[in-house]
Amino acid sequence: MTVAWLSSVSATDVDTVGGKAASLGELSSHGLPIPSGFTVTADTYRQFITGAGIAAELFEAVDVDPEDSRALATAEQRASELVMDAEWPEDTRESILAAFDDLGEDPTVAVRSSATAEDLPDASFAGQQETFLNVTREDVLDRIKRCWASLFTQRAIYYRDEQGFDHEAVDIAVVVQEMVDAEKSGVLFTSHPSTGAAEMTVEAAWGLGEAVVSGAVSPDHYTYDRDADAVDDVTVSTKKTMCVRDEETGETVERPVPEGKRDERVLSDEELSDLRTLGELVEDHYGQPQDVEWAIDDGDVYLLQSRPITTIDEDDDGTDETSDAGSDGTLVDGLGASPGTGTGAVRVVGSLDQLDKVTDGDVIVAEMTTPDMVPAMKRADALVTDEGGMTSHAAIVSRELGVPAVIGCETATGTLTDDQRVTVDGDRGVVTDGTHTPDADGEATASEAATSTNRPAPNRMTATDVKVNVSIPEAAERAAATGADGVGLLRMEHMVLSTGETPAHYVDQHGEDAFVNTLSDAIRSVADEFYPRPVRVRTLDAPSDEFRQLQGGEDEPAEHNPMLGYRGIRRSLDDTDAFDLQLRALAQLYGMGYDNLELMFPLVADAEDVLAAKAAMERAGIDPDKRPWGVMIETPASALSAAPICETDPDFVSFGTNDLTQYTLAVDRNNEAVAGRYDELHPTVLGLMTDTIETCREYDVATSICGQAASKPAMIRELVEAGISSISVNVDAVHDAQREAKRVEQRLILDSVRE
Repeated sequence: MTVAWLSSVSATDVDTVGGKAASLGELSSHGLPIPSGFTVTADTYRQFITGAGIAAELFEAVDVDPEDSRALATAEQRASELVMDAEWPEDTRESILAAFDDLGEDPTVAVRSSATAEDLPDASFAGQQETFLNVTREDVLDRIKRCWASLFTQRAIYYRDEQGFDHEAVDIAVVVQEMVDAEKSGVLFTSHPSTGAAEMTVEAAWGLGEAVVSGAVSPDHYTYDRDADAVDDVTVSTKKTMCVRDEETGETVERPVPEGKRDERVLSDEELSDLRTLGELVEDHYGQPQDVEWAIDDGDVYLLQSRPITTIDEDDDGTDETSDAGSDGTLVDGLGASPGTGTGAVRVVGSLDQLDKVTDGDVIVAEMTTPDMVPAMKRADALVTDEGGMTSHAAIVSRELGVPAVIGCETATGTLTDDQRVTVDGDRGVVTDGTHTPDADGEATASEAATSTNRPAPNRMTATDVKVNVSIPEAAERAAATGADGVGLLRMEHMVLSTGETPAHYVDQHGEDAFVNTLSDAIRSVADEFYPRPVRVRTLDAPSDEFRQLQGGEDEPAEHNPMLGYRGIRRSLDDTDAFDLQLRALAQLYGMGYDNLELMFPLVADAEDVLAAKAAMERAGIDPDKRPWGVMIETPASALSAAPICETDPDFVSFGTNDLTQYTLAVDRNNEAVAGRYDELHPTVLGLMTDTIETCREYDVATSICGQAASKPAMIRELVEAGISSISVNVDAVHDAQREAKRVEQRLILDSVRE
């Protein structure tokens, strides 16, 4: 049987039509709204590779060590060649096209992979194989082949090995289904994805669901209390892009969302209620919580896919969310800066001398954090602050330590009191009154649970290196466990600020050797965790207002805007004593054999700055021809001086998007009056970076990005397409960045094949 119509298959036909098609057929047979379509069966795939005589070579090609990235890349390429180059049997070709014609007059379809090992209760295989939207009759046979070939992508090979599935035992069917020209679409979890509680979670955006699934847009977020039959929480995001069908080409394209709809709520309460009804029908039918993709066209809701939720903790009954299960219980709210949930007794910290009162499992509540608070933060179960944004110290360090955090609450220190028991939800950005139920041993903490959910991401085998930013050495072990390709940014200023003294004061009190050893010990702890992966160390870049708070800081200049003042390489070249000691620390580590260290200079303006820094390296005994080094591109001046800078012979340059954006757009990112104009994806900022990448490629100088914007899927897409060598993101974003970079690389390869 070459094809099987969805209306004729059920959950018992997984071996024939794969998990996705079986689920869709099951839903269709029970009257749920599924777009009509058919499946090219798994037997057809098996007959195709057998009849073409490629089966043995295909499975031999993918029988590789999954930890060998080069072998995986070769396996994917060879498997794709074998499948795509094989000829269609004429009878198979005619059967598929005849079924396509039965869908109606000149339809457009979605062509979606449906592997026989997919959407299983304990292994979802989500995102492992390909989907193609808005496909016409002319291209349907090609897209079916590409779905078959996607059974052997690097990520699919790796995932099957990790899950213990035999490559030869897994077949693949392909769903060919009428497209829904969606006005709005998204994903819903019929029950809480962690606890299984009767709380439906919905994400929604304008246009086709590809934008939500791929991460190209920040969707609206809704929660619906199924027990109360009411909308529980609504978060409306600014939705800048949408995926739509191009009327001229028929292809799926990204388009700007009309201004009037960007901040408009996507779903009404009535639509949420309709989704709740359908979601409950699906969950009741399968007898377990489901992850459902949906679309709405002209007021009608369609279900596009359903699979079991595989992340529910059966031992978590959700009773530790709040002390009053019948009410929201929110005390304060802000930005969910670090994921996870933590519960404990409040410790309001107004000054550094109050840190001693923070014990294991407490919740720190502070106006803002400083580097001196890191030891206490490591003890805490969660963190709450009055001030701060996603790039603040509190946010960055909390994510690196795996401590749930809600920041920017404004009134937390005034509302919460010592010994009050609260629950901090770092995903939703809320702090509620709550009680914590310990495990049987009484030892598990919520922060440990949060850390366990951030399990190490496998190496995604991207040509673009995906590295991690490390703000504090204490976070090195967790950062290394992500599987990142190295450290793209290790900030030296946090090592200095944590001493509580300015460099000059520290040297006066303890001596030069002590200062050098303090730095080298901190750097060494990170180098050890990552060896032999590279660790890129940036020399001191602390503005004067941060130094002024330290012992010895009374002589720091009073600057109106320290971010534009005495910092970065300009300070280092002026204060050569402190700069030489920083370089001595690196030279000392090189002498100990740490050849995975790379040196980076911040806030250079032009080639003259770079030559002066290079001379300082030589003065400290570091040979710039033998040790890798580079500079930060954080100003328009340095971006426009890319060619002269490359002529100084650096090994790499790295973009700092926070500074580059604010200096390019004349927008202080910490000024609420103009913060809305701060946009790292502004065409002028992107232009400076892409032009710099092009120049650096001409000089064979590697390029990287280590600013906050590196975590944004849109930024990754822009820079990977431009040819950037590496991206470096915060520890919580490594997995997503690896996935996005891989997706872009695969599309670029596909585009080149099509050409």
